[in-house]
Amino acid sequence: MPLCLVAQKPTLAIQVDKPTAKVSPTLYGLMTEEINFSYDGGLYGELVRDRVPGRGWDSLNNWPAVMRGAHSSVAVDLDSRTGPSAAITHSMKVTVKAADEKSPAGVENAGYWGIPVRANTTYTGSFWAKTDQPGLTVTVALENNQTGDKAATATVADIGKEWKEYKYSFTTGAVETSANNHLTLTVTKPATIWFDLVSLFGPTYKNRPGGNRIDLMEKLAGMHPKFLRLPGGNYLEGNHINERFNFKETIGPWVNRPTHPSPWNYRSSDGMGLLEFLEWCEDLNMEPVLAVYAGYSLEQEHIEPGPALDPHVQDALDEIEYVTGGPETRWGAERVKDGHPAAFPLHYVEIGNEDQFDHSGSYNGRFAQFYKAIKAKYPQLQLIATTPVNGIKPDVIDDHYYKTTEDMYALVGHYDKADRNGPKIFVGEWATREGDPTPDLAAALADAAWMTSMERNSDLIVMASYAPLLTNVNPKGMQWATDLIGYNALSSYGSPSYYAQAMFYSHMGTEVVPATLSGTPERVYTVATRDETARKLIVKLVNATGEAQTLAVSLDGVAKVAPQAKLITLSGKSPNATNSIDNPSALVPVVSTLQIPGPKFDQTLAPYSVNILELNY
Repeated sequence: MPLCLVAQKPTLAIQVDKPTAKVSPTLYGLMTEEINFSYDGGLYGELVRDRVPGRGWDSLNNWPAVMRGAHSSVAVDLDSRTGPSAAITHSMKVTVKAADEKSPAGVENAGYWGIPVRANTTYTGSFWAKTDQPGLTVTVALENNQTGDKAATATVADIGKEWKEYKYSFTTGAVETSANNHLTLTVTKPATIWFDLVSLFGPTYKNRPGGNRIDLMEKLAGMHPKFLRLPGGNYLEGNHINERFNFKETIGPWVNRPTHPSPWNYRSSDGMGLLEFLEWCEDLNMEPVLAVYAGYSLEQEHIEPGPALDPHVQDALDEIEYVTGGPETRWGAERVKDGHPAAFPLHYVEIGNEDQFDHSGSYNGRFAQFYKAIKAKYPQLQLIATTPVNGIKPDVIDDHYYKTTEDMYALVGHYDKADRNGPKIFVGEWATREGDPTPDLAAALADAAWMTSMERNSDLIVMASYAPLLTNVNPKGMQWATDLIGYNALSSYGSPSYYAQAMFYSHMGTEVVPATLSGTPERVYTVATRDETARKLIVKLVNATGEAQTLAVSLDGVAKVAPQAKLITLSGKSPNATNSIDNPSALVPVVSTLQIPGPKFDQTLAPYSVNILELNY
């Protein structure tokens, strides 16, 4: 008689009472930089594109002339001989040759692929101006592109002969919500008027003046991040040394910020300056991870260690003092003057960015020079190297991974047997790069598998942050796919990877406990953590197969469990399923309640699913 074999049910055994490591309290955070119109045209609430006109790549293209009616004529030119400050020495010269009440003339700006208009909403704005016709009145309006209807208008009177800032505000009525709008600045008589720093803001997160876009900040808040790595990646270095992120040119009034090119072929307004980054951290209750420029820029320009590097080392010390110093310090006093009396918490400083790409091999010496100077003044700070170095042992090494799904799955075991005697690890940039402009479910599953590994090894990995964080989905708005959150002028959405990460970030214990899968096929992953004080167990399970998986779960080391548990599931019918600007909620987490009979129970995982099981014991 043939032997009949009964297939064994796959198992998950969790040893709840024997933690193996502490979970890093700063494990999950955000990495951001000026790419994909992430700040200007994205998170930063400014609605005017090229508010400092005429300096950069075809920026006057965003300021076409306005001629309304049959009797108006105007010319728009760059004037490099006059500007409102020593930092901004050029301006937009608007020569109105003919205009009257029925035929106004001036300039317009379409914003970043449209300006969002909503009903019963107050907008605030400002501009710097001067004119050859003192007493001139400028009318500012939000106009619909198709109909020419004005959603709101304001008049700014008595423009003078010298540069001055003028402010305005207006409130819309019962208008239709639309991004199909532009801003106009017009006059009704012949005159020459110079404009600069033309600005418009709608409502901002926590009502910060000149603050951030509400919907994007709410999505970031929903991730519950612990830190923000700023100002971010290539944006820190710039293509050339003189295009680096120079914090001293991003603080104080806008008129003292000269703006600078980003490495992604558009100009940064620097409205998102150092203080704005720090306030972003404050608003989301996260800490800054401050990256300081370390003498290398992307076009293989570098500064040799030694006296030539000393000014940049001093800049880093000054920047740290701006963040942490009291009012009695030189740069702490500058922060107080800028409107923030309290110092910010700071524990980690990163020296440079991706310096493995520096072909000169100078990073060993450059890192050592920064390390010694910073440790001498701030011994409590943890210093991060961007690549392995010789001579001085950094506190933390920054590892970056951009992978296909196959390569990300292969990476899952990478840190399981890593040396625990070396520096700690910051996975400062990582992503499964499948999906355009944002990740699909296949990428989200690989991302979640990778997160189980980072969480399991969070005694070694102290921080991790996905990149890039944001992308404007309009044509020519994106320079790099794949990105976590997509948006246009009016709305935004989270990708499947966004929801997977929000699930992981928001549900985490304080200690890792052993969790062993047996009999499962490839592409099933898990990690378990506990919060002993709350007597809570959090089990994260990823089923990246196309079949449902039923696991026989045993919770060892506990006498009993609460009869009800919470299950959060993100799943789809196809790995190619995704979210988009037109269908933002195709894949979102679903919360359900489970009945748990005791420490041993069966749990079924849906195909293509990320799952979090949360129970009390």
